[in-house]
This record gives sequence, structure tokens and C-alpha cells, in this order.
Amino acid sequence: MFSKWRSKKEELRTGHIIEIAAPISGQAVPLIEVPDETFAGGHMGKGLAIEPAEGKLLAPFDGKVAHIVKSGHALILEHASGMQLLLHIGIDTVSLKGSGFQSHVGTGDTVRAGQILIEFDLEAIRSAGLSAISPVIVTSMEETPPEVECLYGQVTAGAGLILIVASQ
Repeated sequence: MFSKWRSKKEELRTGHIIEIAAPISGQAVPLIEVPDETFAGGHMGKGLAIEPAEGKLLAPFDGKVAHIVKSGHALILEHASGMQLLLHIGIDTVSLKGSGFQSHVGTGDTVRAGQILIEFDLEAIRSAGLSAISPVIVTSMEETPPEVECLYGQVTAGAGLILIVASQ
């Protein structure tokens, strides 16, 4: 994973590297393309968004479910490093009040990379007139903001997506 960044990793003498796999298969795009100012403006953090090709959200790394939104459309995963990642399915999908979302985890659960976290009905989201584009946001790191590098284009769940380089 992330072979284009291997040399960069070798150059780092200090720092912490976190590799995040794609949680959803689909088309990865910059946050600026998300039809929501909070995400597009980077107000929630750094990251990207994925236009889903299927209705499965997988764990992008081994970690712990720090929080799951009651309506089932979003959750926060925590990495062993303390980094937190917001996985948000669709835009304004909270309005569906849980309809079309089936969570397979709860707050406090330990998860393994590739584990199904949430299944969601793409057709139900789109039929409600909502965008299914799904932000993947680094929401919490140490005091120094990390360098976040993203891969864009067609992605497959489980393949490399985001590389985070944080100071120690």
C-alpha cells in the first residue's frame, strides 16, 4: 500500500505514519466536491469523500468504535495512535432517521480492518433526493496538525486511500 510514499516514509526520522484503507468501494474525490459547506470547507478536518459503488462501510484499520451516531449514518473510529476518523455516509442522511442503515457495531467495540461496520441502502438514499457521497475525515490528532495525503480516483474497499504523517 502507498508505494509512492515509501521513499517519503524512509526519509522521516521522527514522526508517526498511519495508513488508512478505503472504507467503501467507489470514486474518491477531494472534499471540495462534497455538496455540503461544512465538509467541503474542511471545517470537520482533512480527508476526502467517496461516491459509493456499493452499500458497505468497512473498517479502514484495526481500532475501536469511539462513537456511532444514533441514526446509523456515521461513526468515529479511533486508531491505537489516538487518531480519530469520521466515516459519514451520505449528506443530510440524518434526515432518514436510521431508515436504510444497518449497523453491525456499537460504541466501544473493537474492530479489525475489513470488518463490516454498516450496511446501507444506496437506492433509499438517492430516492430520498440525497447525495450518497461519503466523507472520510481525520478529526482528531495531536496538537500539531498532521500531513494528510489522499489518493483520488476509483478505489476498492481495503486498498490504500489516506496516508497520515504526524509529528511525535
